Amino acid sequence: MAAGKKTAADLGAYVCFEDEAGQELRPPRGRTWAPRGRRPVVRVRGRGAGRVNVAGVVCYRPGDRSRFFYTPHLYHGRKGEPKAFSWRRYRDLIVMTHLRLGAPVVWCWDNLNVHLVRELVEFAQEHQDWLRIVQLPRYAPELNPAEGIWSLLTRSLADFAAADLVHLTRVVKRKLKKIQYRPHLIDGCLSPTGLTMEPDTVTSSDITSSS
Repeated sequence: MAAGKKTAADLGAYVCFEDEAGQELRPPRGRTWAPRGRRPVVRVRGRGAGRVNVAGVVCYRPGDRSRFFYTPHLYHGRKGEPKAFSWRRYRDLIVMTHLRLGAPVVWCWDNLNVHLVRELVEFAQEHQDWLRIVQLPRYAPELNPAEGIWSLLTRSLADFAAADLVHLTRVVKRKLKKIQYRPHLIDGCLSPTGLTMEPDTVTSSDITSSS
């Protein structure tokens, strides 16, 4: 990540962290108030009724407002229907983020198979004037601030009973849009990772005298 921060500083780029999440019609469980001994019951549809997948990216640059962008993918459970994002959808998300920010981007994501396909590698090589891709370490979700976005979304959907996939998609988009307009929430997702966007500085304690 230190190399990525230096590259971002040299390019005047945003550091962007991408990740994916999904939500079925069965909602995440959450705590709520109820009379003692009368546990509330939320009736929802069973499994196999589809899923809303979301690819999201949080963007940081010192001195600028933090940003969050996303793109949804609906899986209806039909035969032959793609369940997840294709490499083209990821490419389009990168391009959209670059255009929205109006600046170069250092793109950080995990080692998902589709992230490593030849087409995306070639795309990055063709656009080195504004794009650098950094692979996060394996099995290190704690380093990705986008995980915090999904935590916020999950809490907001706790015990929510959607009527169908269209209803669920509409609610997910509304929840994510609220996050987009609250940069302090996006900033808060960075803090638990231990990462900072401020340039690294050398202090006197880092300097040792040579004999």
